[in-house]
Amino acid sequence: MPPPFSPIADPSDPRVEPFLQVRERDLVGRQGLFVAEGEVVLRHLLASPLCEPLALLAARDRVARLLDLIGEQTVAAPIYVAEQGVMDAIVGFPIHRGLLGVGRRRETPSAETLLAGLGPRSVVVVVHGIGNHDNMGGIFRNAAAFGADALLLDPSCCDPLYRKAIRVSVGAALIQPFARLAPGEDMVALLERHGFEVLALSPSGAETLQAYAPTQRTAIILGAEGPGLPEAILARCRTLRIPMAGGFDSLNVATTSGVVLHHLAAGR
Repeated sequence: MPPPFSPIADPSDPRVEPFLQVRERDLVGRQGLFVAEGEVVLRHLLASPLCEPLALLAARDRVARLLDLIGEQTVAAPIYVAEQGVMDAIVGFPIHRGLLGVGRRRETPSAETLLAGLGPRSVVVVVHGIGNHDNMGGIFRNAAAFGADALLLDPSCCDPLYRKAIRVSVGAALIQPFARLAPGEDMVALLERHGFEVLALSPSGAETLQAYAPTQRTAIILGAEGPGLPEAILARCRTLRIPMAGGFDSLNVATTSGVVLHHLAAGR
């Protein structure tokens, strides 16, 4: 039996308040909630064991697609349907994908708890100082594509559950386990305590990536474009570089993550 749908005819209907003026609320935050936009991302939200949908909103001509996404699942969240013009007025711009969800993470583990739950063969991606949502989304997408087991974010990183980061990640931010380090928490000491060999990526790395053979537990630390990783972190890690043609030494950090994770996946 298909789930019940509630029609929405008025953009000011209080039932769709979580979807109001999506872009403006991107700027001020959603108090722990996030917006999933589009068919692919919504599929991950509905299937993710890490997140739960709180409400779904579909344009009337996308109802059939939403039913396909739901399939035989039981969805406890309310499902709202609106004509395209009403939906556009609710979100504040023409929403061509026609499918939205509001959700939240089921739990927010500490970095310690997340690492303690990983298996004996694990790859962890650690991001330091990443403030660009496109790069954050790309890193999560690559982590999912190449089988990384978890991600750690330092306190200065942007939110991977920001709408744009989720969209760029193609929903990977909803299914990849991640935790944020506490202010002052020593990421290198934490990783070493859990048996990880800690690698730091840098154009000045002492070894080339292709010469590195992955260990049972490997953590890679990626820094922001421009400043890169602080010397204090590089000095405590095994440093790797990716050789490039013609003396060029700069790759986008999301691209770097894909190259490194592919190498680690092949070596596993």
